[in-house]
Amino acid sequence: MGADEFRDYILGFIFYKYLSERMHLFADEILQHDGIKFDEIDEDTPDGLEMLDAIKDESVGRLGYFLKPSELFHQLAQKGAQKTGNFILEDLTAVLKHIEASTMGHDSEDDFEGLFEDLDLGSSKLGKTENQKNELIAKVLVHLDQIDFRLADTQADVLGDAYEYLIGQFASGAGKKAGEFYTPQQVSTILARIVTSGKQSLKNVYDPTCGSGSLLLRVAKELPEGELIQFYGQEMNPTTYNLARMNMILHGVHYQRFDLKNEDTLEHPAPEHADLRFDAIVANPPFSAKWSASAIHENDDRFSAYGKLAPKTKADFAFVQHMVHHLDDGGTMACVLPHGVLFRGAAEGHIRRYLIEDCNYLDAVIGLPSNIFYGTGIPTCILVLKKQRDNPDDILFIDASQGFEKVGNQNELRPEHIDRIIDTFRDRKSIEKLSHVADLSEVAENDYNLNIPRYVDTFDEEEPVDLDEVAAKLAALENDMVETNSVVAEFCQELGIKAPF
Repeated sequence: MGADEFRDYILGFIFYKYLSERMHLFADEILQHDGIKFDEIDEDTPDGLEMLDAIKDESVGRLGYFLKPSELFHQLAQKGAQKTGNFILEDLTAVLKHIEASTMGHDSEDDFEGLFEDLDLGSSKLGKTENQKNELIAKVLVHLDQIDFRLADTQADVLGDAYEYLIGQFASGAGKKAGEFYTPQQVSTILARIVTSGKQSLKNVYDPTCGSGSLLLRVAKELPEGELIQFYGQEMNPTTYNLARMNMILHGVHYQRFDLKNEDTLEHPAPEHADLRFDAIVANPPFSAKWSASAIHENDDRFSAYGKLAPKTKADFAFVQHMVHHLDDGGTMACVLPHGVLFRGAAEGHIRRYLIEDCNYLDAVIGLPSNIFYGTGIPTCILVLKKQRDNPDDILFIDASQGFEKVGNQNELRPEHIDRIIDTFRDRKSIEKLSHVADLSEVAENDYNLNIPRYVDTFDEEEPVDLDEVAAKLAALENDMVETNSVVAEFCQELGIKAPF
């Protein structure tokens, strides 16, 4: 089994452990006045059942789901660790189904539906026989059971950080597939710090290609007060969509505070998001993806004003148009795109010009180093757009392509590189070989071509060559050669042999 396939099992079990421990802590708190613990309740007695019914009502309302004491992670791990009677596959399958079933008919149903569908406990990749599969799964559960994720410590986010770390590690081994679910944390940090610049709080944040949800969570972490009310996102890949919902819950985001949808953003935008406008929009859309560019989109509110659609083979500007449509008047949008969006012509050139000349939404262009994404080495940039700009007469260009450290086959941005980009963005001033504040007239003179070298000169001039000095050295060399030849000829004459020249 490949590492990326094993990811679904590992991350799924970590999520189950999280739900289990949250349930245990929550129930113990409720039972504190009764002087009993949740795992001491006898599920076979009328009193026990009555108690569990009451806890279930509270739990589904507050946490969004319910687990019985016998379904706790620790109980299954202990059973799996026994030398005999340790078959847990059926129990585990039943528990995962029950978690989802406990949400049915409640507000949390959509957020838990199909969450564990990628955990195929019957897969032959886990082993040829049921016992082999059971042995492997039990071993994983026993190891995870020994880890203290410190859920009781409200100041720590050990499990959330561990989950993010594992997503990153799996992404590094997943090659091109990594782009489907993971934006490197360094890039997430830049986008998040841009859209939170000058903000103490945000009403909401949106990512139309949310992957594992890391980018949304990073925005919340960058807010000084951590004050962010709602998370919105859409993701086309069902497995990645499940990953994103788990990631939200694991980071303590209540199910009522996030609304993620599983569909193609361009072709089937979520109807529930259609009338929403967002304070902050962040995204790392798939680079130059194909889309239908169907004529039906010409009447779509997201694209119709531009007069042209992004080409079928390059949906980059279609994502930009979708995001601009959903950006609130006072909001900020920052997205990663391939360099081609800066200078390609035809429909893309038309859309780019419309965004600048007619809308005046483009606020900054930031060039990033190449080879910082898993699975692709192409150079990328960040476009920052605002509908109400503080600096409506110019556009800031930053060339950050040289600020990185090479780590193995990847280039990585260190904290000092990120700080330099953000400081330059916030200071908004021209710095030699790094940034340039270009008047809109300058951009117009360049025919709305945004290729960064047109605005930021990073060319290092070579030292001038003194031709007189070089000529003198050549003349001296010629004299030396004549003298040397003369000496050699004299030696040859003394030896009575013919000179070689």
